[in-house]
Amino acid sequence: MSSASPLQPTLWRTCRVLANRTRLKICALLFQQPGQTVSAIAERLKLPLPAASLYLRALEARGLLTVRRMGRRVVYQPAPATAGTSGGELVKALRRVFSQDVSPVETIFNTATAFTHPRRVEIFNALRRETQNPVQLGVRTGISVPSLYRHLKKLEARGFVACREGEWVVPPRFDPLGCELTRLAG
Repeated sequence: MSSASPLQPTLWRTCRVLANRTRLKICALLFQQPGQTVSAIAERLKLPLPAASLYLRALEARGLLTVRRMGRRVVYQPAPATAGTSGGELVKALRRVFSQDVSPVETIFNTATAFTHPRRVEIFNALRRETQNPVQLGVRTGISVPSLYRHLKKLEARGFVACREGEWVVPPRFDPLGCELTRLAG
């Protein structure tokens, strides 16, 4: 992956964190009721305390949550949805999905799984530069044909690429999370 930009590892690692329904339920709870402690989250979602703590730290490490110590208590809330913060624009997109979608956990899970592998980010970026057939794409990325097709099918199922007349293209995205992941990929 010689063409990897500094954002790509962040994107696929962030998507791996988001591609977990329990972590997404934690996010949903914190968007609805910010300022929750680890024990309150664990109790509400019926999670073991160590698991809740681990999930919260993973979300915080990707810049999606902020932590504030209040004496012996640790309080979590969504990161500010402002430009310039590490996950600000992504948090804004997540907030929109959680407030507007009828099934936000599934929507975010399905969208995020498009980019849970660095090769998918590489394939997506190669196709953003130009429409390519599988042979061209394989040469450009150095990914074997069987592996290439597996990744293309995942990206296609998530709406990030499409096959038109034997060539793979990147169709436009209009959903907030898809748009933000597209921006982060490049």
